[in-house]
Amino acid sequence: MRIFCASIATETNTFSPLRTDMADFRESFYAAPGEHPETPTLCSAVFTIARARAKAEGWELVEGTATWAEPGGLVNRETYETLRDEVLAQLRAAMPVDGVVLGLHGAMVAQDYLDCEGDLLQSVRDIVGPEVVIGASFDPHSHLSAKRFDAVDILVAFKEFPHTDFVTAGASTVDLVLRTLRGEIAPVKAAFDCKMIEVLPTSREPMRSFVDRINAMEGRNGILSISVIHGFMAGDVPDLGAKVVVITDNDKGLAMRLSHDLGMELFGFRGTTRPDFITPEQALEKLSCSSSFPVVIADVWDNPGGGVPGDSTLLLRKVMEAGLTDYAFGTIWDPMAVRICFSAGEGGQLPLRFGGKTSSTGGAPVDAMVTVKKLRRNSWQSFGDSIVPLGDCALIELPDGGEVILNSNRAQSFDPDLFANMGVDPKAKKYLFIKSTNHFYDAFAKIAGEIIYVNVHGPYPSDPKTNGYKHLTRDIWPIVDDPFTAAS
Repeated sequence: MRIFCASIATETNTFSPLRTDMADFRESFYAAPGEHPETPTLCSAVFTIARARAKAEGWELVEGTATWAEPGGLVNRETYETLRDEVLAQLRAAMPVDGVVLGLHGAMVAQDYLDCEGDLLQSVRDIVGPEVVIGASFDPHSHLSAKRFDAVDILVAFKEFPHTDFVTAGASTVDLVLRTLRGEIAPVKAAFDCKMIEVLPTSREPMRSFVDRINAMEGRNGILSISVIHGFMAGDVPDLGAKVVVITDNDKGLAMRLSHDLGMELFGFRGTTRPDFITPEQALEKLSCSSSFPVVIADVWDNPGGGVPGDSTLLLRKVMEAGLTDYAFGTIWDPMAVRICFSAGEGGQLPLRFGGKTSSTGGAPVDAMVTVKKLRRNSWQSFGDSIVPLGDCALIELPDGGEVILNSNRAQSFDPDLFANMGVDPKAKKYLFIKSTNHFYDAFAKIAGEIIYVNVHGPYPSDPKTNGYKHLTRDIWPIVDDPFTAAS
């Protein structure tokens, strides 16, 4: 048995002032064939799983390119076509193959390509023909088009948000492909359009129980896999929105009924799933009453994981104006300020302008006399089993004693070790300010006395009613109160 494996992934915020090119992929993660590390990345866990299975079971794995770019703006056309054609050339060279396994994200948009994954998967199908089994793993914050759905035999999305199960999803993808090739199962699939877009964290109810029940269903009564596509509200594409995918063992009727029932149940959660997103003023007032530390305060919208720059100063300015002390802020993206801090050296004092460089909605730069407390080349943070590069970083101390980490590689906040790796004991601070919608939750909840989600209006398109989608082709909630009635 011979299986080809590759991964091209990023998440595109089509409203972002940023653009994404080959430098962004190489900065975040790029592994040529055979060079994928032993640790997985968010979208390439299929590599490490397939390697282990191939070694244990004696089949041949042909590895192609694996690459990931931190979420950002539109991918330029040349970059997407170069990466796509690179992988397709590797696949042609590997032929004949029995199966193809791809690690994708599902929300990549490039210039002139609204459905990059659909384009890639259809091209793969054209090369291998109808009999070869194709499996793909997806991030749930993706767009499920008919083109990509029809091109694959196996489609598995992470179930958890935060995505603590990305390795599990990769393992499920590989396993279902292998079982199909061995004739143990005959997978058929169905998808239901929930006609909604919402933030659906599984770290809280009602999504927690919903996902637990889905997990319990898999592997029983002919149900092979259930995936919930949350959708990505910052992507202006025709297929924006939540969908439920069910794969059964040769039972199309069951797949259709179950996807419909689960999809309508999910639709019933609309408007109830988000944590309480409070204003910065409300958050600061709440901090004055806090007694259990550290308090973790998440800026949910200036989140590089959603494709925005991550250099907003809006929340930091509120903190400074309020006279708060004993806080650490991680991170603000500013490669220029990092470079200046390295020139000053550890212990250096200088007037520094930082943040607020890439968007008119992200606040003005901060000007302060700072002390450079720590410098680190190629710093990093953990995200489950993966390592997330932060690039060169500088820890600066402000006049009020607050500390800010400046990073040169954009990344959202995943783990308290982003502070620890820069010499800040996260447990010793009263207040930890981070930038993430919910991926931080699993790791930070282990040390937090309290977690506060702050709605800082800025560069992220956080309200579907006012985002002004141009490519959305159907009615969805909350733009339409009842899209199912509207459609009929």
